[in-house]
Amino acid sequence: MSTPPNVQNDLPLQSQTDATSLFKLPSSRFTFWLVLCAMVLLGTNMRAPIVALGSIAPVVQGALNISETQIGWLGAVPMLTFALGALISPTIGKRFGIENTLIVMIVLLTLGMIVRAVIPTWIGFLSGTVMLTLAIGFANTLAAPVIKQHTPNNIPLVTGLFSLTMTVTAGIVAGVVLPLSEWVGWQWALGGWSFLGIFAIAIWIFLRLRLGSSSDQIIPIATQGFSDISMWRTGFAWQIGIFLGIQSLLYYTVASFLPSILVSKGMSAVSAGQMGSVFQFMAPLAILSLTWLINRGRPTQALAVFAAVLNVIGILGLSYTSTDLAWLWAGFMGAGCSAIFTLSIMLFSLRTYTTNQASELSGMAQFVGYIIAFFGPLGTGWLHEVTDSWDLPLLITLILMIVNVGIAWLVSRPLMVDGKKI
Repeated sequence: MSTPPNVQNDLPLQSQTDATSLFKLPSSRFTFWLVLCAMVLLGTNMRAPIVALGSIAPVVQGALNISETQIGWLGAVPMLTFALGALISPTIGKRFGIENTLIVMIVLLTLGMIVRAVIPTWIGFLSGTVMLTLAIGFANTLAAPVIKQHTPNNIPLVTGLFSLTMTVTAGIVAGVVLPLSEWVGWQWALGGWSFLGIFAIAIWIFLRLRLGSSSDQIIPIATQGFSDISMWRTGFAWQIGIFLGIQSLLYYTVASFLPSILVSKGMSAVSAGQMGSVFQFMAPLAILSLTWLINRGRPTQALAVFAAVLNVIGILGLSYTSTDLAWLWAGFMGAGCSAIFTLSIMLFSLRTYTTNQASELSGMAQFVGYIIAFFGPLGTGWLHEVTDSWDLPLLITLILMIVNVGIAWLVSRPLMVDGKKI
């Protein structure tokens, strides 16, 4: 069963006439470009504030006179607030409208960046981090239903460009924030990116005024019978939540410990740091390739399994070979993680019947996923401390990546969320 191309197609003729009289929809081309611009601007704010802190953490630690434990909490907070945002955002989005909710969240995100910069204390920095990461948790969940609602015929393309924007912006910010802090100070280097949030607020208000709110849209008669599906009782929802969670566990674990693992195997600190960059900058290539292949009609199942296999090969090479090919293993894991994340966002829209259903699936799956991911860096660090070796954490991670290959095959089958064949 295919997703209806817009909210009016399955309505009786009289209902279509009544709906048209209620609100005039802009042309599909205008809608596409407006939504694409809005999603790109949203994407520029979704990862940059998080990676910026990682790149400048020693400077912030010294300026605020805080401990390593407090810095660790700043690193752990995003996954907890992402999970919380994912859990509650579908209900709030349904009650007040997804677009309205996103506008409020972008305002909160922007304020969070400003608070971190203008209140240079531990409480101020923590409060700002909680604000902006909670807002990102909402946006992570509500992005998919917006794409489904307004650009249903271009879901892979808009989703791919949204994910690409997050990755590229994060890479740019990670590279420039430290030298920028030496020029204008760490507060401006972190808080100055709030101008991107201001631009995003403006475009989303314009989108809301032109396209209306998703809560005002008419649900097609053909899909009304599917609106009461409980995601918490649906096998597909659990499968995609675990699929996303295992990927996120690998991503945050590698992002936290890859240089340390390579240094323990004899690589220099400078070269190990460069491998971290390889891991991050494989994302644009993976996202562009995935989007192009899906738009060309390549089997989703084959692409999902291939991405999961890349993670298996990457962690296997990192664990049991010398550092000579470390760039290759880092690249495989970077590509695999980015492809799985992007594909998961696409599936939130492609495997559901309605916008609210896409929101509920996105929220449930990301809540499960980020709870799983939360234990990745913490568990890896604890096992390394207890065993004084990376062998056991890497072995457990490898087993999880192998399991994820099977889950990739399950979640990418041509089935809708309720199990009906497409």
